[in-house]
Amino acid sequence: MKRRSFFTNLMAGVGASMGLAPAQGATAGSNSSVNSNGGERAYLLALLRKMALPILENLAAGTLKKNFPIEYSPTWRDRPADVCYLEAFGRLLAGIAPWLALPDDSSSEGQLRQHMRTLAQRCLANAVNPKHADYLGWASGAQVLVDSAYLCNALLRAPQVLWQPLDTTTKSRLIDEIKGARRYELPYNNWVLFASMNEAWLLSIGQQADILRLNTGLRKAQEWYAGDGWLKDGDNFHFDYYNSYVMWPMLLEILQQLDAAGQRIFHQPASAMLAQTLQRTQRYCEHLERLVSPEGTYPTIGRSLTYRTAAFQPLALLAWQKRLPASLPEGQVRAVLHAVHQAVWRHPSNFTADGFLTLGFAGHNPQLADWYSNNGSMYIAATSLLTLGLPADDSYWRAPAQEWTQQRAWSGKPFAKDYAVDY
Repeated sequence: MKRRSFFTNLMAGVGASMGLAPAQGATAGSNSSVNSNGGERAYLLALLRKMALPILENLAAGTLKKNFPIEYSPTWRDRPADVCYLEAFGRLLAGIAPWLALPDDSSSEGQLRQHMRTLAQRCLANAVNPKHADYLGWASGAQVLVDSAYLCNALLRAPQVLWQPLDTTTKSRLIDEIKGARRYELPYNNWVLFASMNEAWLLSIGQQADILRLNTGLRKAQEWYAGDGWLKDGDNFHFDYYNSYVMWPMLLEILQQLDAAGQRIFHQPASAMLAQTLQRTQRYCEHLERLVSPEGTYPTIGRSLTYRTAAFQPLALLAWQKRLPASLPEGQVRAVLHAVHQAVWRHPSNFTADGFLTLGFAGHNPQLADWYSNNGSMYIAATSLLTLGLPADDSYWRAPAQEWTQQRAWSGKPFAKDYAVDY
């Protein structure tokens, strides 16, 4: 494609090749701390580009359903196929929205961002146009509730570029589709936060929200707190990464929206629940950082491992929002996230020959996919890219790199002890 060839040349000076070779001085598997010469950001930008362009270019052109080869879990249950495309688009946009919202500039990165922003706006129009070839199957079943929430999360993260510029017809259609997701029954687990996210977004644009759906999800999530930074998923505790994929990020960002709007939750100010939630999310992030080995690998535990680096969404979110705890300096978080990305994404079979994500973990491993997963689901991995929403001159990118906890521990160096918290 001429367009892709053009942008390959455009990005030659700011990112690694499409093979995502390790950044200079930052080899995965070494015990050395990565350097702070900008290699980490260039690497992550190349990953964003590789992940996003095939989805955005095709959906903007009306060829996503034609060109995106859906790969289903070997244990896939009989579910409508159309939702796969909404999964890919909504989850991808949730991860790249902060980067799309950065100010324009004349750099090669800035030109790429302007191009992708235009594509994203065109995608949103096509996605909700019932007469368009790539209308995204908004009545395909209950999974629509999940991925409409990721789309709403993207709109909350970057309203100035993903919502405000849309034409009146597209805005009206999008509002109707989000309200239409209310038709689906909620299981008693993390899904309550998907319903709350949709209502929070509707509230943010001046629409009448379903206050009971909004507040109930928040209150139930708070009641499911298991202690020491971990939430149960419904009545039972699950040792997996759903605290990362869904629960802490959505709970935190919904509360931030409600607090900014002066909204109350069952007659209580949102501010108190927000402060507590931030503190607990920070504690959870301390655990995430300690789970990463000196080589950048991390435990393969629980459901949905094929979501890959989405397991580290909360760390990336707090870094982007400048809300990391004092125990996690920016240079340390940048180093550990870079190591994780290299460990996962160095495997070429994470992508098809056409550039779409595959089912798997460290490479193409479809047998790892759960019954509800397809390769559209995999685009939730983009949520680990949130730090790209920080400009290149931000302290996050400029701070000296620091070894993360397991690097220090296993090389015989002093490291911080860890104790449970009671908040």
